[in-house]
Amino acid sequence: MTEHDSHHLLDPAGGLPEALPPWTGRDKLRITRVRPIVTAPEGIPLVVVRVDTSDDGLYGLGCATFTQRFAAVAAAVTEHVAPLAIGRHPADIEDITRLVHYSSYWRGGPVLNNALSGLDQALWDIAGKRAGMPVYELIGGRSRAGVEVYTHAAGPSIDVTLDQAEQLRAAGYRNIRLQVGGKGPGTYGAPGTLGGYPRSPHRDGWEPEEYLREVPRLFAAARERLGDDINLMHDVHSRLTPKQAIVLARSLEPYHLAFLEDVIAPELYHRLPEVRAASPMPLAVGEQIGSVTDAARLIRDGGVDLLRLHTSAVGGLTPTRKLVAMAELTGVRTAFHSPGDITPVGVAANLALDVSTPAFGYQESHEYNDATHEVFPGTPVVADGHLYPSDEPGWGVDLDEQAAAKFPPTYHLFERWVAQVRKPDGSLEAP
Repeated sequence: MTEHDSHHLLDPAGGLPEALPPWTGRDKLRITRVRPIVTAPEGIPLVVVRVDTSDDGLYGLGCATFTQRFAAVAAAVTEHVAPLAIGRHPADIEDITRLVHYSSYWRGGPVLNNALSGLDQALWDIAGKRAGMPVYELIGGRSRAGVEVYTHAAGPSIDVTLDQAEQLRAAGYRNIRLQVGGKGPGTYGAPGTLGGYPRSPHRDGWEPEEYLREVPRLFAAARERLGDDINLMHDVHSRLTPKQAIVLARSLEPYHLAFLEDVIAPELYHRLPEVRAASPMPLAVGEQIGSVTDAARLIRDGGVDLLRLHTSAVGGLTPTRKLVAMAELTGVRTAFHSPGDITPVGVAANLALDVSTPAFGYQESHEYNDATHEVFPGTPVVADGHLYPSDEPGWGVDLDEQAAAKFPPTYHLFERWVAQVRKPDGSLEAP
């Protein structure tokens, strides 16, 4: 492709020329291919976007994982994102990502933003490889040596949960999120005891009043057994009303939680400032936010202490950097979402931001299985409760496509999980 040809690309249907910028790259490097790769080495569908260039062997990888709608993300990448990026110079990250963002006209949401994130993060990976530098050096370098992470202890009973917590502490973790199941299907992240409400229409229901009684018992036992030299957290997972969230936060005050997570559903985030004002502990919120605008409002309106973004859901590294700067200037810290439905590429992007910003608070961690390490060489590994970014150029994480093909995704598995949480009267509850 010549420089002249690159400014007269036609769309696949032979229509009007693509909207290319009024400048040319300082060299002949161009994006030649953009495609999604879906794999599930832990049973959780993961989406990666690979961007190839005209420089043979120079490519980038980006995380685009929206587990519950992975097929929609993959289709958006193939049908809508790729045609806008092919032919462009990969250095024009800001312009390319803005173009993709505006191109849908009705913009935002986790499907489009994850597709955008895959492209954005892949372009940053290419930038690091071209410079021969890890991405964290491109965005300002280190503010810390490594990142102390938090992990999860959960069980059907308080004793089982605390047994796990003690094992994690022995492995080097000083930050542990505690979840206990209780009656019915369990609280988020912890198995429950089925048949807990035998005289109700839905005998396997989840009851908020029972939950509000059980969680303080969990943390009372945790402080007695674990002591005060460990940071404890808890995830409500959006299942309470604003008033119930305040009741829970106040009941947990004696146990000095590092944060209380996702206390109300995203549909009620306009109530977060009042919940936060009444809460004696920090609130961590944001993993279900699907746009930069919503995240910025959360910071601006005083609804959050710890911004807990699923960074690919807001469009990738480029917009998240702007939100992190806003957080720093307003006294908000970060606590990025990073369970098993983040690819190791996404973990690397989180770490680049974590080590480079003074606004860092906490980082969630996940210990990947052997199959994931096979699919993603360079997957970050927790050591003594810490994660460290790779010093390799770009993200330092690769993708073995032959290994990835051995782990195809299962459709609808996680949509079915969402539909399992109902109250004893049979009404649906937030998952």
